[in-house]
Amino acid sequence: MAIRIKAPVADAVDRLTYPPQRVLMAPGPSNIHPRVLQALTSPLLGHKDPVFLSIMDETAALLRQVFQTENRATFALPATGGSAMEAALINLLQPGDTVVIGRSGFFADRMVGIARRLRDVHVVAVDSAWGSPLDYDVLAHAVREHRPRVLAVVHGETSTGVEQPLRDLALLCREIDAYLVVDAVASLGGTSLPVDDLGLDVCYSGSQKCLSAPPGLAPMTLSDRALLAIEQRSVPVGSWYLDLILHARFWDTERIYHHTAPVLNIFALREALQLVLEEGLEARLARHRLHARALRAGLEAIGLRLFADPAHRLTPVTTVFAPPDVSAAEVRELLLCDFNIEIAGGLGEYVDRMWRIGIMGHSAQRANVMLLLSALEVALRRQGFTPHASGPAAADTVYSQ
Repeated sequence: MAIRIKAPVADAVDRLTYPPQRVLMAPGPSNIHPRVLQALTSPLLGHKDPVFLSIMDETAALLRQVFQTENRATFALPATGGSAMEAALINLLQPGDTVVIGRSGFFADRMVGIARRLRDVHVVAVDSAWGSPLDYDVLAHAVREHRPRVLAVVHGETSTGVEQPLRDLALLCREIDAYLVVDAVASLGGTSLPVDDLGLDVCYSGSQKCLSAPPGLAPMTLSDRALLAIEQRSVPVGSWYLDLILHARFWDTERIYHHTAPVLNIFALREALQLVLEEGLEARLARHRLHARALRAGLEAIGLRLFADPAHRLTPVTTVFAPPDVSAAEVRELLLCDFNIEIAGGLGEYVDRMWRIGIMGHSAQRANVMLLLSALEVALRRQGFTPHASGPAAADTVYSQ
């Protein structure tokens, strides 16, 4: 449900001219660090300028460190995460191929929708209930039965707040010479994702979530075997713009022109990645875990029920039910209009029954968690719900420990 901001006409004009400073705690975008904002104001260079090309090299090297990979084909597509989802599938799949997709949420279902648009590709969806991860044995049975060219799963499903275990999926794929595609749009930089150790063939993300860069870029990395499979296709990739071989050549030493690069966005992504590595990847993941624990303790103290399977909760996204007789949309509107805090509503059947709260990148701060819990208590009281206990006090206990 869209949130309508109630404001006088003059104030509405000011909001359009000078956008407000929001505390962004939806599952993306996240707030950006001042250094990333400063990078966006850098002088514009041409996309063939040698200085910019060296910045592309630096950005690719930084991405390899964050993805924890040695893959040469590591770069950022000049579009959002959805472009990388589509690119991964259309580059690896050809007419006559089969793809097995683990479907346990909104974005996995989007994978299914993309695959079903491909000509003569057989799509097998392996389902699990929203809020639960895919069962490995069920997934393995489907892979061994259908022998797909591609197995695709979502690592961090933002519609449910579930983290899908990835261990052993690559071994399963190697049994039948299949390729493992992983959607890490919501997880890269916010939870553990060692690409090479896990044996992922194609892994992609989005710039605006745990990396805290502006929306508009899709970092991705391809194994050598995946790159070779695309190079040896019997028919061309169905999209010229999303042909990953062309992007790999543009980012590699060949520098074969493909598109006019979004220069300032690349500057911003490079700065965001430098911040990740200055903090230290393990320290950054620990920071996300700490704030997620504090947030969840506060939500439960208030008397709210968390949605995702406790053993498989995704650190950067917390999903929580709205109490009965409370409008989730009205609470979100109050948080936005009165407290300048953005959280997200549910998707699918949970549209007005759930909130999705991001603990992502630069937004993952103690001050933001405490502010949100305090504001949420006010919003719930206005809806007639009395908190059971103090959410901020419960979060503070986690921090004090």
